[in-house]
Amino acid sequence: MTQFKTETDWLISEVRKGRLSRRAFLGRSAALGVALSLGEGLYSQARAATPKKGGHMRLAMGHGATSDTLDPATLTNGLQWTAAYGVANTLTEIAPNGQLIGSLATEWSASPDARVWTFKLRDGVSFHNGKTMDAEDVIASINYHRGDDSKSVGKPLLATVTDIRADGPNVVVIELAAGNADFPYNFGDAIFGIYPAKDGTIDWRSGGTGGYILKTEKAGQLYEFERNPNFWNSDAAAHADTVSLMSITDPAARTNALMTGEVDCIDKIEPKTVALLARRPDMIVEEGAGPLHYTFPMLTKTAPFDNGHLRQALKYALNREELVEKVLFGHGVVGNDHPIGPSYRYHAGDIEQISYDPDKAKFHMEKSGLGDVTLNLSAADAAFAGALDAAVLYQASAKAAGININVVREANDGYWSDVWQKKPWTASYWGGYATEDTMFSTGFAADAAWNDTQWDHARFNELMVAARAELDEARRAEMYRDMQVILRDEGGAVTPMFANDIHARTENIAHGELSWIRGFDGRRILDRWWMV
Repeated sequence: MTQFKTETDWLISEVRKGRLSRRAFLGRSAALGVALSLGEGLYSQARAATPKKGGHMRLAMGHGATSDTLDPATLTNGLQWTAAYGVANTLTEIAPNGQLIGSLATEWSASPDARVWTFKLRDGVSFHNGKTMDAEDVIASINYHRGDDSKSVGKPLLATVTDIRADGPNVVVIELAAGNADFPYNFGDAIFGIYPAKDGTIDWRSGGTGGYILKTEKAGQLYEFERNPNFWNSDAAAHADTVSLMSITDPAARTNALMTGEVDCIDKIEPKTVALLARRPDMIVEEGAGPLHYTFPMLTKTAPFDNGHLRQALKYALNREELVEKVLFGHGVVGNDHPIGPSYRYHAGDIEQISYDPDKAKFHMEKSGLGDVTLNLSAADAAFAGALDAAVLYQASAKAAGININVVREANDGYWSDVWQKKPWTASYWGGYATEDTMFSTGFAADAAWNDTQWDHARFNELMVAARAELDEARRAEMYRDMQVILRDEGGAVTPMFANDIHARTENIAHGELSWIRGFDGRRILDRWWMV
């Protein structure tokens, strides 16, 4: 980053915080060589993005199921993550610019081998129940995911932890069996929200230290919040007085709720409706490229998907470009059957792209020895906008390769609890993570709760452990490249496309710089947005 950009960014941030007048801003920007007209424009943008306290924020998401809870060990969809970030803070946080910053941890450091990590905690932070946060609460919140009987989605991320202890009331020390250069990134995920310790576990039902107190909960349908009057970060976050966060899984109903003024912002905009919404002067459509990707995972330990040649046949039987064109309407790029897309640091863009090839699909189908079989593909638009259309297009392209796919239309409600990871082949999506290790550990580690392909590959497992501890960038990049190749050639997930995240809002709601690491501003919309 240039010195000029650093200084102008600082000036803009001071305006947004109300610390710099127009006259002072223009004077200082002129000293940097900024023309008066440009300075006026920068000042106007900064003022427009200045948070305002008050108002009622209404948000609708295309996620949620009646089986949802806010138990941090069971956060499986975007609605849960968004609600969890509202009531609880994490040790770290990924800022919109992608940098890792402190939240409940003010600083952290590692031993030279990245095996021992020390986190210093913020002083004087209160939980919703009035208790002051200390190291024991942090330890209990992390250990909640570590027990032998834990089914937490965060358990694989803590598999190498050998010891966790307090060094005084505001310092936590964590020792690992092997180094992990990206370890602090894990603690920015909603599953690692910090809650008060109680009776050897945590009391997550009483809330954390977050900017909002949960007042109403209709599981997977509606969450209503009031601003926390004792929030430690009230100057910079949690601007609305009250928030309604609701689930509307039907895309048409969700879009209609926005257009009729029932809500202020919706996520998971169907790409085919982007142009329609963008033409309306009262609507603002925003999109960005991140790690979001759509998949068709197969259970690789369940017949017939335990057959490697069948899996390869299905990968060559899909016309990915057609899906990007007809399902995403160009709002994304093709995938290569692994989860590390172009937004990741170690994306291996040089490996050969699997493309639609009916002849190769037929070759692998014959090699499978399965004969003339019909394969059920379960899908619902709860998986992703256009999932049913994508499944039907898959059915058509596979037919040209001599492969019979039967599209099973599943109900939206209960899809994640009754279909995903239950039926052998389904439609799914991943919002992605900040690092390759988190993505692999969460979705592909043998004992991971979200391992939706039942993936357990000896060489892949070895590389995952080795890459995590490797501090040499070149060697680490080579290992992650090898893992992407293994998944492309042998894995159980067909990953046809990486999609842009798209949301739409009215002019009644505003925000600063956006994060695209996940939808709804990295799922932190409750903290970062405000009413105007």
